[in-house]
Amino acid sequence: MTVAASVTLPSQGSADAFTDPGAALLRLLTDRSTDLPQVDPGHVAAAALRGRHAGSDFAELRGLAVEAAASMIAEDPQYSKLAARLLALEIRDEAATQQVTSFSSSVAVGHAEGLIGDATAAFVAEHADLFDSLIDESGDDRFEYFGLRTVQSRYLLRHPITRKVVETPQHFLLRVAAGLAVGTSEESVREVAELYALMSRLEYLTSSPTLFNSGTRHPQMSSCYLLDSPLDNLDSIYNRYAQIARLSKHAGGIGLSYSRIRSRGSLIRGTNGQSNGIVPFLRTLDSSVAAVNQGGRRKGAACVYLETWHADIEEFLELRDNTGEDARRTHNLNLAHWIPDEFMRRVNANADWSLFSPADVPELVDLWGAEFDEAYVKAELAGKAVRTIPAQTLYARMMRTLAQTGNGWMTFKDASNRAANQTALPGRTVHSSNLCTEILEVTDDSETAVCNLGSVNLGAHVAPGATAADLTSAMDWDRLDATVRTAVTFLDRVIDINFYPTTEAGTSNSRWRPVGLGVMGLQDVFFQLRIDFDSAEAVALSTLIAERIMLTAYERSADLAEQFGRHEAYGETRAARGQLHVDHFGAANPQWTERWDALRARIAEVGLRNSLLLAIAPTATIASIAGVYECIEPQVSNLFKRETLSGEFLQVNPYLVRELKELGVWDQTTRDALRDANGSIQEFNWLPQEVRSLYRTAWELPQRALIDLAAARQPYIDQSQSLNLFMAAPTIGKLSSMYSYAWKVGLKTTYYLRSRPATRIAQAASGAARTAAPVPVQTPSLSQAEQDAIACSLENPESCEACQ
Repeated sequence: MTVAASVTLPSQGSADAFTDPGAALLRLLTDRSTDLPQVDPGHVAAAALRGRHAGSDFAELRGLAVEAAASMIAEDPQYSKLAARLLALEIRDEAATQQVTSFSSSVAVGHAEGLIGDATAAFVAEHADLFDSLIDESGDDRFEYFGLRTVQSRYLLRHPITRKVVETPQHFLLRVAAGLAVGTSEESVREVAELYALMSRLEYLTSSPTLFNSGTRHPQMSSCYLLDSPLDNLDSIYNRYAQIARLSKHAGGIGLSYSRIRSRGSLIRGTNGQSNGIVPFLRTLDSSVAAVNQGGRRKGAACVYLETWHADIEEFLELRDNTGEDARRTHNLNLAHWIPDEFMRRVNANADWSLFSPADVPELVDLWGAEFDEAYVKAELAGKAVRTIPAQTLYARMMRTLAQTGNGWMTFKDASNRAANQTALPGRTVHSSNLCTEILEVTDDSETAVCNLGSVNLGAHVAPGATAADLTSAMDWDRLDATVRTAVTFLDRVIDINFYPTTEAGTSNSRWRPVGLGVMGLQDVFFQLRIDFDSAEAVALSTLIAERIMLTAYERSADLAEQFGRHEAYGETRAARGQLHVDHFGAANPQWTERWDALRARIAEVGLRNSLLLAIAPTATIASIAGVYECIEPQVSNLFKRETLSGEFLQVNPYLVRELKELGVWDQTTRDALRDANGSIQEFNWLPQEVRSLYRTAWELPQRALIDLAAARQPYIDQSQSLNLFMAAPTIGKLSSMYSYAWKVGLKTTYYLRSRPATRIAQAASGAARTAAPVPVQTPSLSQAEQDAIACSLENPESCEACQ
C-alpha cells in the first residue's frame, strides 16, 4: 500500500505531524484494509484530516474517514468495503452508548423501550447465551458502503428518545430471524440460526416490511395487498378508502381495481342524476394515500387498475398529466391498464373498440378468456356501448401516457388468469396486480389478497470456477436448493405470525397462504460468467434458475403440507386437479424431469401448503443491502450516483473495473471518460468488442431481450415479474411494437417504462458527441404522425428498434 504522492504524511510513529487521534485513525485504516490491496489508507487519512477542526476527537475523524472513503469509490470499488467497515464500527459504538453489548442486551433494551414484542423478547431471554453465540461479527465485512448506510438509516431500531441505534446490523438480522420463530425450544433457535446465517451471508433477504417489523410490537410483515374494485355504491367506495388507509398505515403497497364503478354520465337511478365517473373518487383516494405515510418510514403507495373497456379510460389516462385541470389529476397514485386479449387483437387488426359503463355490463369484470370475449361481443350487439373508437387510437394514447409519465403500466388480464392456480372454479378471478405488478391473486369484496416476499441473491450462488461453457454446472444447485427451502419455510411462517390491518386481508391470507419468493442479482450472475444479457446463454441459464427455484419451492410446500396441512382453499385450485403452473406452457421443456415426476406424485398425495409460491419483486432496497443488481434487471449504468444521509457518492461497476485493471487501462483517463459518457463504454474503441458488449447498459440493450428472458422464465413463476423496460427516447411507434410483442409472447404484466431526458454526452474516447432524441412533447391529441407510427410498427413489428 502506498501513500498518495500529492499528500505528505508522517510515519505512524510521528507525533509532531499527527495528533494522537490522527495516528490512531491511520492505524485503524491500515488494519481494516489489509485484504483490500487497491485501498490507500494514507490517502483516506489525509482526506479525513483535511476536514477536521481543532478539538476533533477520534470518533469524528473516523466519521470523516467514512465519507472520505465513500467519495473514492469511483476510483476503486474496494473503497466501498473500507467505508462500510468503518461505518460498522461507528454503529457498534453508538449502540454501546445505549447499553447494547450483545444480541440479548439489544433485544432487552428494545423491549424495555417498547420496540420489541413480548414473545420475541421472552424467547431470546430464555436462550440468551445460545443466541449471543450465533452473532457473526465478520458478517458486517460483507456489506458494501451503500448497503450498510441503507441498513443504518432505515432499518435499525432506534431509541425513541435519544434516536440512537439499539442494535447493530448483525443484531438486526438475527432479530428479524428470531421474530419468525415457531416455538421457543432450542430446536427453534437452530431454525432461526439457519435463516440468520443466510441473511448474514447476504444470500437471501426478506422484503422490507418483514425487515422493518419482524420481532417488533407491530409485526406487519406483508409487502402487498390487492383489493377488488369497490362495488358501485357509496358505502362500498368509502369502505375501501378506510381499508386502504389501514393497510397503508402499516407499510403495505396497494393494488386496487376500479373497474366496477360506473362511468361519467351514467344514470344514477336513486337521484335521477348523472354520475361524475371514477375521477372524483380517485382524487379522494389520491389525497388519502398521500396523508397516510406508513409511520413516517415511507410514503403511502397505491396503484389503480382499470379495464380497457371502461368508458372513463381516456380520463383515466390523463390523471398523471402535468397539464390540464388539477382537480382531475392524481399526483400520488400509480396507474395500470388491465387489458383483455380482445383489445390487443383489435389493435392488431385495426378494428374498432367499444367502451362501456360497468353499470350496463357488470358481468365483464369477472370474466376472462373466451367467456369475456363472448360477453363483450354480445354487449356490443345489444347496443350497450357508450361509444366506439378505433382500437389503435386508444392504444396510441396509452403509449403516449407511458412515454410522458412512465405510468399506465401494461398488464394483461387473460394471461394473468389463464395459468393462475387460484382460478380453477368459475367466479374466481384475478382482477388486478399489486403496486409493483408481480403479484397475481384472486380478490372479491370479502377477500383482500396478501403476499409476503423474499428474494434469493443469485450472485451469491454461482458455482466456484463456473463458466458459460457448461450452464448446467454454472450454479451451485444444491446450495440454491437449501436456500429456497429455508426461504419458503419462513415465508410461510409470516402468514401465521403476521398482523393483518383488516379482516378481509386476514381471511384471504389464511385461506390461500400465497407467498412470493423472488430473486435479485441476475446481472451479477451474467457478469461473473461473462454472459451477454441478450444472448441465448442468458435465456437458457435464467430459465434453468427459475425452474430449479420453482421445483424446490413446490417440494418444500408439499413437505409443509404434510407437516401442517394443506391450505384451506386447496380444493379450489388447479393443483388439486393435477395441473401445475408449468403445464399451461406448451413450450416449456423442464430439465429435471425425474424430480418433476416425483413432485407431481407427492402433491397428489399430500397437496400444497401454499396456493402460490413465486413472484419476482423489484428488490430496489434489499438489492442495495446485498450489494447486487436489482431483481432480473440489467445494469442501468457502469457509473451511477448513490444518495445517502452523508451526501451523494459515485459508484462504479466492480466487474468492469476488475476487467479494465486486467487490461491495464483503469486509470484517470478512463475514469474521466466513463464519467463524461454517463457510464457507457460503447464508444471506448480501445476496449475489445466483447468487453463493450458484456457491459452494455439497460439503455443499450435491445428490449426484446428483456421480454424474451421474462417469457422464457414465466412457466416457472406462478405469479408474475416486475419487468421494467427501458427506452432513452420513447416514441409511439417503438412503444406500440414493444408492448404488442410482450403481449404476443404471453407476458402477464410489465412495470415501469424507464426513460431519461435528452442529454449531450461528450465521448472522451472518440472526441465525438452524440445527442439523444428528445422525449415526445405533450400534446392534447394524437397527431397524424403518431397514428401513422403505431400503424406502421404493428404492421411490421420485426423492424421496431425497441425489439431488435
